[in-house]
Amino acid sequence: MYAIVEMAGQQFKVAKDQKVYVHRLQTEEGKKITFDNVLLLDDGKNVTVGAPAIDGAAVEAKVIKHLKGDKVIVFHKKRRKGYRKKNGHRQSLTEIVIESIVAKGAKKAAPAEKETSAKPKADGKAAPVEKSVASKPKAAKAKASADDLKKVEGIGSKIAETLNAAGITTYAELAKSTPEKISEIISDVRGNHVTDTWPAQAKLAAEGKWDELKKWQDELDGGKES
Repeated sequence: MYAIVEMAGQQFKVAKDQKVYVHRLQTEEGKKITFDNVLLLDDGKNVTVGAPAIDGAAVEAKVIKHLKGDKVIVFHKKRRKGYRKKNGHRQSLTEIVIESIVAKGAKKAAPAEKETSAKPKADGKAAPVEKSVASKPKAAKAKASADDLKKVEGIGSKIAETLNAAGITTYAELAKSTPEKISEIISDVRGNHVTDTWPAQAKLAAEGKWDELKKWQDELDGGKES
């Protein structure tokens, strides 16, 4: 049996006892983790395709260790300008081993917003459905006090939106995070993003040291130290 499953923003074809390297996970080494976004299952006789995911299916795995991938060399050159720059990047990864593939019966997390059943009124008409909106005031408050994360060298509009959606909306919150955690959050954003300096940049911004930050950013290239 094998499955096509989405893990940490990537799709993998996996089978039992297979080792897989995915973008860095926050799960501790030795702990088990379940991925329930299964897109396809093949048990040797039947092939089941999800729409987009298969309800009740899941892939159970165990975290072996956290590590970094092979170094990737990024070389920039401008013709007739005498400009050359060479940088290296090592992606933060997590090694996991597939323990089992569950075809049905896996539990999925309940949705954040619930609807109550419509109750009939005395005149026979259904009462309006009530929706839970407890999370909306909190989201509005977070948005009102958010910082412009795009002032951190290497962060664009799409990355800033992704970080905000993950709950990182201020320089102070970004400074408390780690490059590995940030890489995991923005793993779905296209491009080769080096997050090593982002927390340190955010710390200077949170402390209001803009001149020091600007001087440092002049020496950076897309958030990377030259």
